[in-house]
Amino acid sequence: MPYLINLIYLTGLLLISPWLIWKMLAACKYRQGLFTKLMGWTPKLNPHPHRVWFHAVSVGEVLLLKPILTRIKMYRPDWECVLSVTTASGMEVAKKTYPDVTVFYFPLDFTWAIRRALKRIHPRMVVLAELELWPNFISLAHRRGVKLALINGRLSERSFRGYRRIRWLMKHWLAKLNLAAMQNEEYAERILALGAPQQKVHVTGSVKFDGVYGDRQNFKTMQLARQLGLEEIEGEPKPLIWVAGSTQEPEEQIVLNIYKRAKAILPELRLILVPRHPERFDHVARLIHQAGLPLQRRSQVTPGLSFDEAVILVDTLGELSAIWGLADVGFVGGSLCQRGGQNMIEPAAYGAAVLFGPNVWNFQDVVDRLLAHEAAIQVQNALELETQVLRLLGDEATRRELGIRACQFVMTQQGAADRTVYLLQSLFTPQSWFYKAA
Repeated sequence: MPYLINLIYLTGLLLISPWLIWKMLAACKYRQGLFTKLMGWTPKLNPHPHRVWFHAVSVGEVLLLKPILTRIKMYRPDWECVLSVTTASGMEVAKKTYPDVTVFYFPLDFTWAIRRALKRIHPRMVVLAELELWPNFISLAHRRGVKLALINGRLSERSFRGYRRIRWLMKHWLAKLNLAAMQNEEYAERILALGAPQQKVHVTGSVKFDGVYGDRQNFKTMQLARQLGLEEIEGEPKPLIWVAGSTQEPEEQIVLNIYKRAKAILPELRLILVPRHPERFDHVARLIHQAGLPLQRRSQVTPGLSFDEAVILVDTLGELSAIWGLADVGFVGGSLCQRGGQNMIEPAAYGAAVLFGPNVWNFQDVVDRLLAHEAAIQVQNALELETQVLRLLGDEATRRELGIRACQFVMTQQGAADRTVYLLQSLFTPQSWFYKAA
C-alpha cells in the first residue's frame, strides 16, 4: 500500500508539474523548503523520552496550538515539543511565536521522506491539528510505535462526502489513531461514520476559543493603536474603526467600494485591511491606489508619521489577532468567495460587531451558535454587507449590544485546551513509551 500511494503521488506531481514549475518561478513560497520536504531532511535530534511532534499546516493552525503548548509547558515540563509546518508563512509565524521550539517543514508523504524524518526526530507522539491525515505518515509512524493524536478535529460536510467515497481506506487509517479529539458532536459522528474506533473519539470543544483574548487593553493591541495613529485622544473624536480581516479576491474591492461611501457619511471612519495571503499584499495595495484612497502599509509605519486618512494595509504576518482588538466593526473574509470562511472567534471575543458572508462551511458550527445567540450578522452578498456595515457604524447602541453578546458567547465556550491536554497525557502510560527501533 505505501508504495502504491507513492506511485499515485508521483503520477499526480507529473501531471501538475508544468503548473508547479510556473508557480515556483513566480512565487518564492512554492520553492521554500521544497527539497527538505521531498527528502525528509528535518533537524537531526537526539532521542528524548518525552518528545511530542506537533504538526500545524499554516498560520491559523500554528496560532491555534498556542494554548496547548502553553499548558504543556506549565503542566508537563518534562515533555519536549517540536513543531512542523507546511507553508512558508506558517514557518515565519511559528519561529516568531515559539522561539524556544524546534520548527521545521513537514515532509511530503513519500515513504523515503517520512522514514528519514521519523528517524531524525525520534517522536514518542505525533499530534495533528484539525484534520491533517497523511496515509504514509500515519502508517509508518504507527509501525514504529509512535502514538498518533488528532486534536481540535473538524470534518465539514463537504470533506465528509469526499472521504465517504473511500471509507474502506479511511477506516484503515483512522484505526491507527490513538486519539481523535473533535470540536463537536457533529464532527465526532462524521469521523465515527468513516470508521474511527468509538473508544478513541472524544468531544473537547474548539481550542480556538481558548486562544483568544477579550481584553482590548492588551499590550500588543495598545501598541498597534499607538503605531497606527488610532489611539483615543482626549478632546478629539474617537476614531471609528472597521477591520476587514483574512480577505481574499474579490473581497478587498467590495470593502473598498463600501468604505468610500461610508467615509463620505462618517469622516472619522478608518479602515484596516488584512489580506489572507502574503503574496497578494502588493495587489491589494494597487487596488487601494486605484480607488483613489491614501495608503499606509503596516510594514512601512514610521514613528511620528501622520496618516490620519489613510487605509491601513496590514502586510505583516501574525498580527491580525491583536488588530481585531481595535475593531468597532469586523468583517471576516473568505466568506463572500468560495474559501469557506475564516476564524470569526477572535473578533467576537473582543466584542466587535462581527459580520461574515454566506460561505462559511469551515466554521459552520461556530457560525450556527453565534447566530443562535444573536452575536453576529451573516450577509448574503456585497449589497447586504454594505447595508449592515452602514447600519452598525451609524448606530453605536446596536453595535455595542451585538459585541457584548459575541464576547459573552466566546467566554462560555472556553476549556477545550485543558480537556485536550488531559487526553494527550492519558496516552502516556508507562507502557505507551515503548518505541520500536527503525
